[in-house]
Amino acid sequence: MQPIDLVIIIVFLAGNTLFGLWHGKSNKSSHDYFLGNHNLPWIASMLSIVASETSVLTFVSVPGLAYRGDWSFLQLAMGYIIGRILVSAILLPMYFKQGVSSIYEIIGLRFGQGMQKVAAVVFLVTRTLGDAIRFLAAGVVVQVVTGWSLPLSVMIIGAVTLVYTLSGGIKAVVWLESFQFSLYLLGGVLSVVFLLKSIDQEVPALLTSLLNAGKLNIINPDPHFLTKPLTFFSAFIGGILLSLSSHGVDYMMVQRVLGCKDLRSARKAMIGSGFFVFFQFSVFLLAGSLISVFMHGAPMEKDREFAFFIVHYLPAGLKGLLIAGVLSAAMSTHSSAINSLASSTVNDILGGNSSLGKSRLISLFWAVLLIIIALMFDAGSNAIVMVGLEIASFTYGGLLGLFLLSKSKRNFHWVSLATGLIASMAIVFVLKHFGLAWTWYILVSVTLNILVAFMTDIIIKTLTSEQNNPDQ
Repeated sequence: MQPIDLVIIIVFLAGNTLFGLWHGKSNKSSHDYFLGNHNLPWIASMLSIVASETSVLTFVSVPGLAYRGDWSFLQLAMGYIIGRILVSAILLPMYFKQGVSSIYEIIGLRFGQGMQKVAAVVFLVTRTLGDAIRFLAAGVVVQVVTGWSLPLSVMIIGAVTLVYTLSGGIKAVVWLESFQFSLYLLGGVLSVVFLLKSIDQEVPALLTSLLNAGKLNIINPDPHFLTKPLTFFSAFIGGILLSLSSHGVDYMMVQRVLGCKDLRSARKAMIGSGFFVFFQFSVFLLAGSLISVFMHGAPMEKDREFAFFIVHYLPAGLKGLLIAGVLSAAMSTHSSAINSLASSTVNDILGGNSSLGKSRLISLFWAVLLIIIALMFDAGSNAIVMVGLEIASFTYGGLLGLFLLSKSKRNFHWVSLATGLIASMAIVFVLKHFGLAWTWYILVSVTLNILVAFMTDIIIKTLTSEQNNPDQ
């Protein structure tokens, strides 16, 4: 890196830290700290949602998909839009009507505090393991593009994120994520501009050649939709269910819209984020397609195509901006995890009784734990990393099933709910063993969750009735 690149990175890191410290002055209570006093602008919340779901892996691997293949990944993004519309229609009204601080309070109001804590623990474990390993993967990518050691990369990202998240709370997180999203999207756009100027072809001719080569294909008509995740039906339906789950029952995502002033603003933030994700993916897929032309399709290490291009071909200044974009993607995911884990701990496990100081201590605990777990994993173990990235697929169906069951008028026994939840998570291991595409995991697990809960509840109440009336 050149001096200008280092200056950009240092200014970026220092700016994030100072902004978080400054924003910390406006927090007067844990309610401010976790929900921004319900005064977050919907545009900032919308950009924050997109930043939260865009990890470094997305930043570097989406261009790789286009480099090696086509744009069929956008089929998932189409489903994301529909999924967020369903979240806005089905789940957000329920959250705002009840005025909850944590979405798992809905489970508590309907099924008791015991099930609320179970749902929260499922979220806490899933989010901790998944984001700690994403954090490690982010450190690996930062190591590649900066030359820093892996522990140093993890510690720098973790330390800066910890400071602004700990001090500023959700307001600092949302505003900084909005800026971070704008920064790495700008980096993607500037990369596309640089590539278009560097490739010795007119833009219409270049796009035509890519189109004729099938590099811009979006719809994949492959009939093997049960085993291949990026065929149309598998990706589109999977995208709907993944978005319905991740943005409807994962507190990290829903927390951003709970901070909006009303349901209308929350819906605009939620649905708008789906269109922004689609646009973002399009930009980075275009970058990947153009890099394949720029590099003449040379074989490269999987998911390292964009990082290689940044390190070896971008000019000074622009390279620093892109590295700041990589850091943005890493920090936005990490800060979101810290704040949502702490918020769920306070509201679901501790019953909402927490001072501002105690809330910050709980945030510190989760931040340190995420760093420790990230450093404990073996960066070279692809199997562990993949398990971390897929871990949400094992639990989303169970959580979504609980929320759908809460809309039923039936008074379920807690054993029925717990049995359905366990069955929904166990079935994913079976599906994975038999090679079903991961895009179907949530549909199967949520269906099984509901069926098992109903069947178990019928059996329990039949047995209870027979015990109470032995003569019948």
